[in-house]
Amino acid sequence: MAEALRKPAPERDEAPEAPITRPAAPVELHPDKPAAAEKKRPPTRRRWTRWGLFLLLPLVLAVGLYWYATGGQLMSTDDAYIEADKVGVSTDVAGIVQDVSVHENEQVAAGQILYRLDPRQFQIALDDAKANLAQIALSIDAMKQDYKRMLSDVDAQQAQVGLDQTNFNRDSTLLRSGTVSQAVYDQIKSTLETDQSKLASLREQSQVQLAKLGGNADIAVTQHPQYLQAKAKVDEAQRQLDDTVVRAPFAGITSNVPAIAPGKYLAASTTAFYLVNTDHVWVDANPKETELTYVRPGQSVTVTVDTYPDQAWHGTVESISPAAAQEFALLPAQNTSGNWVKVVQRVPMRVRVDTSDQKMPPLRAGMSAEVAVDTGHARGLPHF
Repeated sequence: MAEALRKPAPERDEAPEAPITRPAAPVELHPDKPAAAEKKRPPTRRRWTRWGLFLLLPLVLAVGLYWYATGGQLMSTDDAYIEADKVGVSTDVAGIVQDVSVHENEQVAAGQILYRLDPRQFQIALDDAKANLAQIALSIDAMKQDYKRMLSDVDAQQAQVGLDQTNFNRDSTLLRSGTVSQAVYDQIKSTLETDQSKLASLREQSQVQLAKLGGNADIAVTQHPQYLQAKAKVDEAQRQLDDTVVRAPFAGITSNVPAIAPGKYLAASTTAFYLVNTDHVWVDANPKETELTYVRPGQSVTVTVDTYPDQAWHGTVESISPAAAQEFALLPAQNTSGNWVKVVQRVPMRVRVDTSDQKMPPLRAGMSAEVAVDTGHARGLPHF
């Protein structure tokens, strides 16, 4: 029994438990003040930041109110596009294209030849008109010579009538004395009357010839109406011949040139291709009617183009349309029908752009743009 009590206790696989440690009591920094009061007090830097923000708030409100009251001078809209003079190149004479002197998207100068038509038929018409003009000039000279001949015939017939009158007067005296028979008297009288009628006819013919000369026997050939008429036909034939050579009406860039080729027949006034002006461009903007309150022609404008975001052009308001865009629509709104919905309208406005700076990139028709008009009118204080 005693040996059993002396046997050692069996070994355990478990580790002995760690001793339990108790937290040390907090050390008081200031024995005279409690620790809780020390934690509630904010730091000094944070306290000054809070008071600074409270003082900055009125200043921010004042600056914002000043910015609002003095701002609003710019009226801007992005509903704007670059426009330029565009013309469909054509001519008023019909013919076959002989040659085309330009290419697609080529820069051309004013007066440069674009294309030619076959001039042979127009040259023939011009030669015929010139020949007719020369014939008219000869006819006028002949009329003048005929008038002079008619005057000579009138003088000769006047002398003949005078001789007949003398014979008639003599035979009348001799008839009363019975020296001349009645048959001789009648013959002399008939001759006198015939020559008088012939004299009157010659005078009328000379007057008709004088009328053909415009009432002036010494009229210059180049001043005669028939000559002027023939000269006009020559000028018209020359104009048609000149119009077979089509030139650029202004400097620009050609477009759609492949639409024609040598050998193609072009009817009169048929558009061959297009020419876009590069020297005169403008901006067509369409601001809302509520944005045009203080916009006036002549105000300065800043233009930016989407293609060149880092570039800006300067210009002025050239004009404002007298009517909204919907007034020119094919089917304008019928607000009197009762189905009326108020929609803010857009009024077209044209801006003249200064393109004198050659360093600026080219502006092309159709580009999207943004305009900012300096109206010079501040927004002012809000109205409640």
